[in-house]
Amino acid sequence: MATKPETTNDIKVDPNSLYLEEVFTDRRIGTIRRLTPVKDDGQRDTSKAVLYVGETQVMTPAGALPIGFEIGAGSLKEAAEKFGQLAREAIERTVKELQELRRQAASQIVVPQGPLPPLGGGGGVGGGGKIQMP
Repeated sequence: MATKPETTNDIKVDPNSLYLEEVFTDRRIGTIRRLTPVKDDGQRDTSKAVLYVGETQVMTPAGALPIGFEIGAGSLKEAAEKFGQLAREAIERTVKELQELRRQAASQIVVPQGPLPPLGGGGGVGGGGKIQMP
């Protein structure tokens, strides 16, 4: 959950951003992670809200694809009730993103390098015939 790439010299835990993580699962559909903010001594930090994160997975030809999403909830019960709808929305969003990536990859243009052969000219490839992908 890093917000920026860290160099090996900058690897350290921020004592002002600690959370106690608990995992709840129905062992069927997915998991709900409850992230409880704590102070650097491990006591509950009441100045920050408890966070809920849902996780599920979908099977693809390449294997299981994990799907994670935030759940705006005030309790574990509320997070469990919202899980299904938010999971469906996250899966739909992910499928659309994958379809767009596939479309972009399929539409890459092949650009010949060098001068084009003359129109109606001989049957050879002119300009060295090197094909370059952008």
